[in-house]
Amino acid sequence: MSRSQHAERHLVGRVGWLRAAVLGANDGIVSTASLIVGVAAAEAGRSGILVAGVAGLVAGAMSMAAGEYVSVSSQADAEKADLDRERSELEAAPEAELRELAGFYVARGLSQETADEVAIQLTARDALGAHARDELGISAHTTARPIQAALASAAAFSVGAAVPLLVAVVAPVSMTVVAVTGAAVISLAILGGVGAKLGGARMLTPIVRVTLWGVLAMAITAGIGRLFGAVV
Repeated sequence: MSRSQHAERHLVGRVGWLRAAVLGANDGIVSTASLIVGVAAAEAGRSGILVAGVAGLVAGAMSMAAGEYVSVSSQADAEKADLDRERSELEAAPEAELRELAGFYVARGLSQETADEVAIQLTARDALGAHARDELGISAHTTARPIQAALASAAAFSVGAAVPLLVAVVAPVSMTVVAVTGAAVISLAILGGVGAKLGGARMLTPIVRVTLWGVLAMAITAGIGRLFGAVV
């Protein structure tokens, strides 16, 4: 009897780059659109609006990349420290570690006999990998990847920030606030839907959540821009 095999694709494998990409794109849209709207509301000229937008894009992309790299590197350092500690414990007390591993499987519902056999076989194959996965919760899908997160976040921020910036380039100066706000709201709604689709979640809640906070940020900066513009 022939057995058909198929490769299963699980959404958890996308966690590493999906979170950074969605966060970066969302921040790029919201922060750049808010900056442009705030400057435009202060009745600045086109050159001032575009300079603010470009500066926001470049500074934001670099900031997102640096922030993600530092943050995820801290996670990677913690994972490495845990693995080094576990490696030392395996060398110092292999029998105790074997019993500990079997205890995890008993807690999941296996009989003691079956748990012992599973622990023995997994330890023989890759003791550190078994403890990393079943004791520490570290796996290939969720392990920290600082460079991947930094690049994904910076690239996504740049793409997101480019949307309000391009609208500001082509829109009449008098319509900049309305045009950029509308483009940002539409982009945020699309981003929320795409993020939900890639993550396997329902779309409505992420779309509303992302759009609502974006509109709030732009409304606040527009108000500040008008206030300072009036004062000046």
